[in-house]
Amino acid sequence: MTTQTEMKIYSKSQFKDETADRNYFENWVAQLEKENGRQYEQYEIETSLGRTHIWGLNTKDELLDTLVIFPGARTTSLIWDFDKGLDNLNHKMKIFMVETNGLPNLSDGLTPDIKSLDYGLWADEVFEKLKIKKAYVAGASFGGIICMKLGIVKPEKIKAIFLLNPGCLQPFSLTLKNLYYNLLPIIKPSEKNVLKFLDKAVFSKPNHKLSDFSEKMLIDYEVFAISRYKDKTQKPYYMDKQLEDVKAETYLLVGDKDLLFPYQKSVANARRQIKTLKEAKIYNNVGHGIETYDKALNYIGEKIKNYH
Repeated sequence: MTTQTEMKIYSKSQFKDETADRNYFENWVAQLEKENGRQYEQYEIETSLGRTHIWGLNTKDELLDTLVIFPGARTTSLIWDFDKGLDNLNHKMKIFMVETNGLPNLSDGLTPDIKSLDYGLWADEVFEKLKIKKAYVAGASFGGIICMKLGIVKPEKIKAIFLLNPGCLQPFSLTLKNLYYNLLPIIKPSEKNVLKFLDKAVFSKPNHKLSDFSEKMLIDYEVFAISRYKDKTQKPYYMDKQLEDVKAETYLLVGDKDLLFPYQKSVANARRQIKTLKEAKIYNNVGHGIETYDKALNYIGEKIKNYH
């Protein structure tokens, strides 16, 4: 177990107005709960990165399989449950949606150096504090890095890893098109620019899209996250040789319309470098936000249900 002193803090991100911005986010969550007709359980634990906030579903039921979710950069793990998306797992589980420290959420903004293994040690602390002995883990984009780090430092705690368009299998794409749509909302965080980014990079309409309500919720969240959060967190990076140290069984799910991390390179690098890779699944007409795609969640639920 690491202690506060062992983990080197690399940076600190924070909301511009802690009280007002937390209130905004909590109201946003309340809208999502009302629309989904469910109330998320909440945990707040102390870790080497300060307070870490976790949302839960069915977490008191000891007989269920456990799934731990880590979100993408500039997102909250609740995005996985837009349009009650977690029901698409079709398999009742204890679900812990971790709000990674350093992202625009209710967790503290302290982060370790992303290239160290510290995020894996932090994820292990989360398991310890939540009394999770062994679980399935899933990570989208930035969250994929955390799953891989945990798969290096504590593989014995993982039943299987599900990587969704992860940010660890190649460098961020530097094509002009990708840079344009990514920078547009950052330079001018308007609803129009966020929607443009979502349409071009995150979704692939009409096959991969959200309901009008959830799309509006995502736009509101992104405008809020970009304009209200002082983001000093490092961006995902290609883990390269580190990937060879992952000891947990891994499944890769990618969308062929992901502008940020084009799928061909991710699949090729995963097959070459992750010794424990079980399968790479490619979804047609799916963008970067694959964690909101029903068939990807169907696949994860199916794998867990039949896992031996």
